[in-house]
Amino acid sequence: MRYLESGQFRLVRESLHERSVMLRIARELVELKPFYIPVYPHTRRRPWQLRLGLFAYALLGGFGEGTSFGSVPRSQWSALDGLDTRELQAVIRYHDAQTDDAELTRAVVASAQSLGAKLAMPASFVRAQLEEAGVLVNYEEGTSMRECRARVLVNAAGPWATHVARDIRPATPVPRVDLVQGTHIVVPVATTAGIYYVEAPTDRRAVFIMPWHGQTLIGTTETEFRGEPDQVRPLPEEEQYLLEVAGAYFPALKALTRADITGRFAGLRVLPAGDGKAFGRSRETMLITDRDQCPRALSIFGGKLTAWRATAGQVMERVETSLPRRRSRASTEELPLRRCE
Repeated sequence: MRYLESGQFRLVRESLHERSVMLRIARELVELKPFYIPVYPHTRRRPWQLRLGLFAYALLGGFGEGTSFGSVPRSQWSALDGLDTRELQAVIRYHDAQTDDAELTRAVVASAQSLGAKLAMPASFVRAQLEEAGVLVNYEEGTSMRECRARVLVNAAGPWATHVARDIRPATPVPRVDLVQGTHIVVPVATTAGIYYVEAPTDRRAVFIMPWHGQTLIGTTETEFRGEPDQVRPLPEEEQYLLEVAGAYFPALKALTRADITGRFAGLRVLPAGDGKAFGRSRETMLITDRDQCPRALSIFGGKLTAWRATAGQVMERVETSLPRRRSRASTEELPLRRCE
């Protein structure tokens, strides 16, 4: 929904397709949830604009599962977790999917291992030396320094991707990127009806208020980050900002203070460098190789969790010429993903 406004139609179409795939192959991990958009006199988007946007959303999704939308009747507003109904003009309902990113990642790793992948964890990348027909990688595992040779090194290190790229020799291209911090908080008040998509009163940013393991998760923020990625932490001003947003829509949350927060975490988005607000910048994935033909190193910058499988497919297409021909072992569009016990 948010990316339609900035014209990122390809990204929306890809994400909706991938959501459909995940709902089919990862039913234990990805669930369709109702989302509610409350509309007040101060809300920037009018109900007709939201309905038009949701129609485009459904169209890009091929009117498949989870693309239905409509208005919540006034008679049902009292069931919306104590949402403030004073001056409430409309509530628009649509559907999207929710996952636990850590559980999804564990499931993907376990699936890869079942097909022969080997995992070194915990381990730290040290350096890589590009050779004519491949790459020599040095990494630290426990107290031991190890090395391995590979046809291709894929740098999928997220906010550390620039660090890894700079330790590859000869040097590979590194695009200009910014790190933008996003913080979430958890508060000890349960929400059960669904996920709420609200506007922050101060800056009109989108903030989500959602059920989370019997409590409520509120996020996210957009704060410019300077420093080492492993030092990212929720900031007091971010926590206060999120509490104020939630309190503006739910009277039961208005009295909460930072002392009431039961959980907090922050992550970093990798976005193209720019002067404008982070919200409007592209979320497209950037794939950078050391050379066009038979690459030995490929770095991934940016992208969305929703499109993880599509990104992996694009990576394989880019590095295919560097790899020996092998029979396909499985199709990731059909291979089930299951929660790890």
